[in-house]
Amino acid sequence: MSGAGAAAGPPGWQRGSGLLPAEDPRGAAPVDFLQELPSWSARRRRGGTRERRAAPHGPAATQPWALEQEGGELAARPAREYPLSIAEKRRLRDSQQADIKYLSKWKKWKKASSKSLKKVLSEAKGLSSYLVLWRRDIHSIEGTFGTGIQSYFSFLRFLVLLNFIIFILMFSFVTLPTIISDYGIFNSTIANISPKNIEYNCTIYEPGGNKGLVYFYTYLQDLLSGTGFLELTRLFYGYYAVDAVWISVMRYNLPLAYLLATFAYLALSLLWIIKRSVEGFKQSLVHNADPFQTYCNKVFAGWDFCITDPNAARLKHRSLRYELQMDLEEERLKQKIADRTIKEKLRIYSLRIFINIIVIAILSGCFYSIYRVTVFSQEKSNDISNTNFVANLLVQYLPSIVITLANFIGPQIFSFLIRFEDFLPAFEITLTLVRCVFLRLANIGVLLFSLWSQISDCTADKCEPCGYNYKLYPCWESDVGQEMYKLMIFDFIIILAVTLFVDFPRKLLVTHCSCKPLQWFGLPEFRISDNVLEIIYGQTICWIGTFFSPLLPAIATVKYFIIFYIKKISLIHTQKPADKPIRASSSKFFFLAVLLIGLLLAFIPVGVSIASIPSSKACGPFRNFNTSWEIVPDTIRGFPKGLQQVLFGMASEAFAVPLFMVICLVMFYVMALAGAHKRVVERLEEQLALESRDKMFLIRKITEAKRQP
Repeated sequence: MSGAGAAAGPPGWQRGSGLLPAEDPRGAAPVDFLQELPSWSARRRRGGTRERRAAPHGPAATQPWALEQEGGELAARPAREYPLSIAEKRRLRDSQQADIKYLSKWKKWKKASSKSLKKVLSEAKGLSSYLVLWRRDIHSIEGTFGTGIQSYFSFLRFLVLLNFIIFILMFSFVTLPTIISDYGIFNSTIANISPKNIEYNCTIYEPGGNKGLVYFYTYLQDLLSGTGFLELTRLFYGYYAVDAVWISVMRYNLPLAYLLATFAYLALSLLWIIKRSVEGFKQSLVHNADPFQTYCNKVFAGWDFCITDPNAARLKHRSLRYELQMDLEEERLKQKIADRTIKEKLRIYSLRIFINIIVIAILSGCFYSIYRVTVFSQEKSNDISNTNFVANLLVQYLPSIVITLANFIGPQIFSFLIRFEDFLPAFEITLTLVRCVFLRLANIGVLLFSLWSQISDCTADKCEPCGYNYKLYPCWESDVGQEMYKLMIFDFIIILAVTLFVDFPRKLLVTHCSCKPLQWFGLPEFRISDNVLEIIYGQTICWIGTFFSPLLPAIATVKYFIIFYIKKISLIHTQKPADKPIRASSSKFFFLAVLLIGLLLAFIPVGVSIASIPSSKACGPFRNFNTSWEIVPDTIRGFPKGLQQVLFGMASEAFAVPLFMVICLVMFYVMALAGAHKRVVERLEEQLALESRDKMFLIRKITEAKRQP
């Protein structure tokens, strides 16, 4: 070939590389031979006439001296980081060591120090891995059941750590100062809040503490419902009726610390979840970028090499076969959808509208039931005698029972109805999960709305002096905290009861009874999505309830710590992995996305409680303020005049409008940059596809040339 023809060819296809014959002894190849390549034809159709500069490929491009020419910083990298053979790495290492003797003493010391520091950090990182919670247990689960189920237990570990950090935050800034002052440590004292300009009726708060001879079941009832002796402890908002804690000569503003700690744990949760979800989002984008890529991933990279158990290997075989079948089924359904007639489309759309109306009716029925039982429970809980243990406990737990029943029955109905909507299998799973997530999280919202409707019920002048229904709710924040406490306790009881009284007896019956119906029924499956929604529901309760019960994260930490072992034992002994597992890479992003939705939902009730609903005048750190948020401007008024003007100016419209415009400009710039990057990626993907076609074309030409006499 001529020089012009070689230059016009695709990079990497050079003479002497072994991919093209060096010289045809029968004569020179035509100059326009490479113009038949698919990449050349594609560039000509796009109107491109410039020839690409051939990049160095082949063995010459990976020689150590070629790599060293890329720059001094690149040559300073360790030899093991280069894509070279062992012999070439040795030569490169010898070359680097020979160059060291020509360096100055400062550079030699700097290089040795950098190498020692990297070695120390690497060893410290290796040692710290042994301190990771449940490291060995999770590795064992991964080796036995695969990465899909392992991702659930890793997610559970993340929630344990998150709740523990939130507990440390609330305990350090809210609870610990009151403990220090109670015991007089560091000569500390408490300045209790004295009501200012508050009606006497609004300050009456007499919790139903146990007095005199008390039965054992009364303590049990208080422990399960958060009333009685627990209502007077540091567990709930009403205990912290402290204006300031004096530690020696330092004044600690507890109301401001309470509010800032609330903002801090919400911000910490948001940043931590976003940080963990970024990587999963990138993997999700790559996974969904090209449908053909999913087939390649399943065929060539679908096997989980962490599996060591034969049963898990057989399960992985079945799951891969199921995924490929589902992909083929989706392609068939896509073709079927494309071939639908107008009559068929009208029938399917009408059926979907009807089914969605049924779903809305089910959701409305659940919400209305929760609203009614919450109102009934709040009105009747104080009318039942304390000696009637069962009736009183049942009335107090009635909202939790109804919410749990709705969370159990609703998903079963949704899974049945989705079969008639004729969606693609992947979209069926997604839509069902979305409905279940909405049901679980909206149930909590309806419960809070029901409580707020009772708290703000101002008919018949119930709120006249205080701004809220002080007769029924003298300390409404503690009442909301008790509801969140009961939801969390009842959720844990249900998880424990299902494992002990449903899964374990079912395992015994299936194992030791040869009855065909029982064998057909089989062992329950460990459904990852259902278990994840279960713990996200509990985590949302924790986020909402922490403002009203500062020590609730400690209970959540212990709860999830126990749930880890409950689920592990249940998975190993009483359940089997699902035959239709979800991919670990996509599941991690799904877990965090749903968790982020739960956190955003928690922002709403906490924000409304802080900024909108009048704070209780009989308890809590904000009794002298109309709302909890008023502590912020009140604190700012104590700052110097210039700082006050700056802070109030930042909160004004004159600062907010330009800031909003700047944020919009930055957002548009980022969107334009992302679009440009996307176009570059698409062009690179196209070039990769053309390179592959060029190789096939050249291989075919070589084969044809060899066949010719």
